[in-house]
Amino acid sequence: MAQTVDEDGTVDPWRRRVRRTRRQMPLWQELPLLLVVAFCLAVLIRTFLLQAFFIPSGSMEDTLLVGDRVLVNKVVYDVRDPLRGEVVVFRGTDRWAPQVDAEPEPGFVGKLGRTVGDLVGVSRPGEKDFIKRVIGLPGDRVKCCDAQGRVTVNGTPLDEPYVLEDSPLDIPPDPRECRSRRFDEVVVPPGQIFVMGDHRLVSQDARCQGPVPIDNVVGRAFMVVWPSSRWATLPVPETFAAVSGPPAASPPGPAPVRPVPQGDVVLLLPLTAALARSRAFRTVTSGRAT
Repeated sequence: MAQTVDEDGTVDPWRRRVRRTRRQMPLWQELPLLLVVAFCLAVLIRTFLLQAFFIPSGSMEDTLLVGDRVLVNKVVYDVRDPLRGEVVVFRGTDRWAPQVDAEPEPGFVGKLGRTVGDLVGVSRPGEKDFIKRVIGLPGDRVKCCDAQGRVTVNGTPLDEPYVLEDSPLDIPPDPRECRSRRFDEVVVPPGQIFVMGDHRLVSQDARCQGPVPIDNVVGRAFMVVWPSSRWATLPVPETFAAVSGPPAASPPGPAPVRPVPQGDVVLLLPLTAALARSRAFRTVTSGRAT
């Protein structure tokens, strides 16, 4: 029997056996192994790094349309807090009513498919996940409107060309429904953010449902990935650069927000840091954001 000889002239029978095993493994054995590895990688990526979310409502039109899928960075807010103007996915509080009807209870096969979809981040369950734009940070004073009907943050008006259709000015504010553009000044509590949809006429958001705890934020939506004709990034609009920090009279909040790190979109490397933070271990079972 021939033996494998290394470059230095030594015999390595173990290497020969390994090569023979690899050559002789049939496809029907390799394929399940590859599928298991791919599934495990998908679960890890979906849990700690990135997840695709489906858009079922028009509350963010025309920035996001019904049927779009956005890619959400779940690591970035383990490194820093959200910034004004970013589009975020979050879990609504008890005050946040779902904007879409709950789907009927599926059968066994449907539940199995939904569970697998949840694990890899491609399913469509859950009516308590929302996607909105961050308008105010802890301590900010947000209100509407100035003389031109614009939202102001700490006295600075926002020029928002991305807003599809704004709410009427002549409708009085209603704390139970966000139909009016006008709302009284809100001082964002510590540890929370004030969010609004880009389609203000139909968006039910912080104007009537209250601010959102930062701990409820799943991640930042940074790219539209489907359909392919709508591939685009979701940058922060320039108008937010003019907004200064909260006034000194505001209630004390958490530490100032750190600047945006370079390469904010690609934050795949700090997996160790993400695992070390308790927020990374929370379970997010939804793949749909309204």
